[in-house]
Amino acid sequence: MSLLPDDPLDLKLLENICSGYGVEINIASLSRQLKKHRRTIRERVNALLSKKVVDRPVAPFKALFNELPLLVISYADLPYDEKVIEWLREDENIFAAYRIREGESNMVIFEFHKSVWDYHVWREGIVASGKIPERGKRAPSHNYYFSNQGIFKYEPSVGIKLIEEEFKKKGYMEINEHKIDEVDIEILKCLLKGEGIRINENLLAKKLNVSRRTILKRIQRLQERGVILKPLCRFPNFFVPPNFLLILSMIEVRGYKSKIIEEILADNHISLAYHISNGRYNLLLFQNHKDIEDYLTWEDSYTSKYPECFGSIKLTILSPKMTILIDQQKVSLGIIRSKIEERSGKSSSNLRLLL
Repeated sequence: MSLLPDDPLDLKLLENICSGYGVEINIASLSRQLKKHRRTIRERVNALLSKKVVDRPVAPFKALFNELPLLVISYADLPYDEKVIEWLREDENIFAAYRIREGESNMVIFEFHKSVWDYHVWREGIVASGKIPERGKRAPSHNYYFSNQGIFKYEPSVGIKLIEEEFKKKGYMEINEHKIDEVDIEILKCLLKGEGIRINENLLAKKLNVSRRTILKRIQRLQERGVILKPLCRFPNFFVPPNFLLILSMIEVRGYKSKIIEEILADNHISLAYHISNGRYNLLLFQNHKDIEDYLTWEDSYTSKYPECFGSIKLTILSPKMTILIDQQKVSLGIIRSKIEERSGKSSSNLRLLL
């Protein structure tokens, strides 16, 4: 059952706040909370945004996983040219894409779909329209299908704890040529949790031509229904902090599964985790690691605590330089705008019937 509202005002409000319009960082609130001068907080926030340590705030569209309950991870052989890159950036089913070199595949693409059949129709459509080459002109893709109902951990910003750990260990840190200090870390922790971020109801009320009170009530209702989360910032690479590796792992857990799941829920290296059933594999993990050695230390920590707990493991290691795009809001806004168009079409049909 869809969680999307039918009301046109709710839909336009969703489109705005999920794109970040009317969602603001509250410098005064952060200043009070962190007991720092407003000018200091403003300068630090501007630097963190300009250096792409963190993205601007939005209202996350929580209903995405309900509206598009199928995650497809596709290992593909596609030309790395402007035509394909444009398609990847514009297609509203594609959340992320990376360059890789794995067998015949040179890209891994993360997509959201309504069902396997919808995926099939979409796939045939992009071939027929010439957005990707015909099958005979490329190696076949290898696809993995996962139900979003299998998500048991969803903490995209958990990597801030790794940044904090590394800073405490070394006494310094640099991200994207920006030197991070304790004040920056405290600001990041607030922004990633949604603290010091506000929705400007007056701005939205003026744009949508309704009262501020109406906007406030509608936002509260959307949050209560689980359509959106409270506004917050994300890392630009979503799953991982800047300069960290994203390690995608399908794992065969042979024993201690309940104990390992408890560990995963508390593990700062894991931002997203799925229950899956794919051949030998029964867990899918999205992991944050500083380097390969960090990953190996992580794996050793599990196997030393739970001997022979892991069987087969399929790893895909993705560095920031391999990123083509990451844009969950594009997928979210595509769902919302499709609903707006659908409602607009129904309204036009009803008007024609009345005439």
